[in-house]
Formats: sequence, C-alpha cells, structure tokens
Amino acid sequence: MKQELPYYAYSQYLKDKYGEKVYKLPVNLPVSCPNRLAGKGCAFCAGQGTGFEAMDSRVPVKEQLEKTRQKIEAKYHAHRFIAYFQNYTNTFLPLEEFRFYVEEAAGTPDIAELSVSTRPDCVSGEYLEVLADAKRRFGQQITIELGLQTSNYRTLLRMNRGHTLAEFIDAVLAVHSYGFELCAHVILNLPDDELVDTIETAKLLSALRVQTVKAHSLYLAKGTALCEAYERGEVTICSKEEYIKRLAVFLDYLSPEIAVERLFSRVPEKDSLFCNWGISWWRLKDELLEYMRENGNFQGRKFHYLNGKGLNRRL
Repeated sequence: MKQELPYYAYSQYLKDKYGEKVYKLPVNLPVSCPNRLAGKGCAFCAGQGTGFEAMDSRVPVKEQLEKTRQKIEAKYHAHRFIAYFQNYTNTFLPLEEFRFYVEEAAGTPDIAELSVSTRPDCVSGEYLEVLADAKRRFGQQITIELGLQTSNYRTLLRMNRGHTLAEFIDAVLAVHSYGFELCAHVILNLPDDELVDTIETAKLLSALRVQTVKAHSLYLAKGTALCEAYERGEVTICSKEEYIKRLAVFLDYLSPEIAVERLFSRVPEKDSLFCNWGISWWRLKDELLEYMRENGNFQGRKFHYLNGKGLNRRL
C-alpha cells in the first residue's frame, strides 16, 4: 500500500486510478425497491432509503450533478467526478428510463465514472448492456454497488433481504463478465452475526475479487422493523468495542487489493434511534486506528487462504 493507513483507502484508490482527486456526486432517481413493494423491505431500511445527502429525485439529473459539483469543486478543488446513482434500486427502473438517466449523466462534462447502486437480484444482462453502451459511447468507467451485508444467509433471511448468497454471487459474476468494477456493502454487526461471519464475509469478497467495499455500522432508522424490534427488547446491538474488533479482523482477512470506502455509517441524528453508539464517525475511526496499531492489525495480514492453501500441507 502507498500510504501510512493500515488499510487501502478509497481516496488513495481513486488517485491511483485517475491520477488526481475524484469525488462522488450523488444522484437521486425516481425509483423504489422490489423488496419494499413486496412488503416492508429490509428490516433495517428506512423509508427514504439511504440518499440522505442527495437532492430531490424530481430534479433533473444534469441539474443535480451541476449543483452538487459546484459545492464540491469549491470546497475540494476537484475537477473530475463520479456520477453516483445512490438511492434505492436503480436498475429497478424500466429499461428505457434507466437508459435515459444513464446517458444524461454520461453526457455531463468531467464525469469520469458512473457508479450505480442496486440489489443482487436486480442485475441482468439488459441493464448491464445499457451501461456497456454508455461506456463505449462516452468513455466513462462503470462501477456497480451491491448490498451483500453479510455472508450469513440465515441472517439475510431474518433481515428480510429478499435474497441470499446465490443471488449475490450470480450478480458479481455477471458484473465481472462485462469488465465493470464492483463495490460491496457490508454490515458487520447485524443481530445474531458473530466474528466468524465477519471473517467469512471478508473471505467471500476477496475470493470474488471485488474492487471496493463499504463497511457500515448498523444504525436503527426510525420506523423500521429492526428499530421496533429493538424498542421491544427483541434484538441487541453489539458494543462499540466489539464492532471495532470485528472491523479490524475484517480488514485482516480482506485482500489488500480491495479499497475500503467506508468504515462507519453516517446518518442524520433526527432520522435514527441509534447510530454509532452516540459517537461521531471520525472519533470512531481514530479509535479503530489506535486499536489496530496496538494489536498489529492491517489489511491483508491474514490474506493467505486462497490459491490452493491446502497444497501447503503436503509432506
């Protein structure tokens, strides 16, 4: 790694990839999620999704990009950007609507990459072909963001994710077949998950050779099924110390080639009953770095389980 941090930071990854600072511009499209239409959606998912920083979906894509760009450019002096289709399940749009928004973003000046957030069970060749066509015509790189959350399929069922491991693996293989990059989202402290699930999640993402990962600390959005279960005393959340330990171990097992985009969740206080043990994410990051220094953790420290590990046991 080309930095002092004990993990491969996403900011460094973008500099390595583009040779300069590149920032994400969130885009909010008028789309929902098939899991919400089928019921209440994932147990932890808020009604407004995750696009807390994005503009209203009724604002045209080019206008969203331009207004957010002006703020980012003034603050960070950046000149190249990623159009990030962030909220809900963007490939759940009708195909031609999806094509329209993709082309609108791709035709915006100084957009180096399109990043599309979706679900593992909403990835198909038709939608990937739309992105491939945009890449050919406009020249941007393509990244697909998929929510795995955990390798524990029983937990996925309990959280009402609407998919298990098979769908995630199928989506990853499809994305790779188009040569697109892939970002996986994980939550390392879901109820009933243990340290062994954290390790297996890191090993799975490494074996599938994703390019980036976002680790989210579980927060309880008001009005969600998980928040209501917490208020009834039916579920508990692990301690801050346990989460930091899991995060450090997750990085130990994670391939050093995978960039780490996020370590802790960020959500407006007014929208959540619980988030990050009442501590700011940057203070938690400092605690994580101190823990990793004291215990000798670093990304890839235990990345020695692939490429025929069992052959090393031959006499």
